[in-house]
Amino acid sequence: MAQQDVREQVLELMKEKDKIENEIRELTDILTLNGVGMNDPLVDGEGFPINSIDTYQVRNARHRIICLQNDHKNLMKQIENGLQGYYSTSSSGNTTRVTPMDSSDRPIIVIHKIPFAKVTLVTPGSPADYAGIFTDDEVVEFGSVNSTNFKNISDIATVVQHTEGSQIGIKLKRGERYLTVNLIPKKWAGRGLLGCTIVGL
Repeated sequence: MAQQDVREQVLELMKEKDKIENEIRELTDILTLNGVGMNDPLVDGEGFPINSIDTYQVRNARHRIICLQNDHKNLMKQIENGLQGYYSTSSSGNTTRVTPMDSSDRPIIVIHKIPFAKVTLVTPGSPADYAGIFTDDEVVEFGSVNSTNFKNISDIATVVQHTEGSQIGIKLKRGERYLTVNLIPKKWAGRGLLGCTIVGL
């Protein structure tokens, strides 16, 4: 496949990825409005439906989110393979490094340098701690979230929810330098899946 064809294919996949992420955000908002997450019970201790929860709506949203999560994972693999194919057909000779941090002249990847959030607390022994995230790190990219599409901190929560157990690339600004770490959201001894507190700037 020609380099231009590969590029167009990857761009289409990235558009589809954005659509899926937007739909997941909307569905997550439904859960938030009902005061539940993906695993919270919908009945009380006696087995009766909780009046404040639209059970039908929540169940549908949860099912759709799970389906979209699977679609998203498959798309991310296709995008990764497409990028590798794109660079393997490039005359630059660099076929192994496809990260945003060293690609200033590449047409597909945009380099983001503006932080949109800040880490205010990292709990020792947490997934965030093991990933090498420090307190006062500023977040430039959190998976697909960056300064151009960040609306509120729930955007990060959405990414975390549908990538539990999978690796997320996070670009940080620490002082005057930029670095990328890989974080795997997962259950651990403490609360949440990250073990850190992130606030919007």
